[in-house]
Amino acid sequence: MARRRPVMSEALKYELAKELGVYDIVATEGWGGVPSRQCGNLVRLAIEKAEQALVNNHL
Repeated sequence: MARRRPVMSEALKYELAKELGVYDIVATEGWGGVPSRQCGNLVRLAIEKAEQALVNNHL
């Protein structure tokens, strides 16, 4: 089965991790060390940013 192309760039993931204060965990333990609640918050923040970008591009 073919692997899918990632939706978020690595740079965006790290930017969001810094915003939410989990960058230190990612840097030391990797993404697997981030609690699931924080991962959910990362996804929510990414969606909010994407929606805002769509709104700004359509004005």
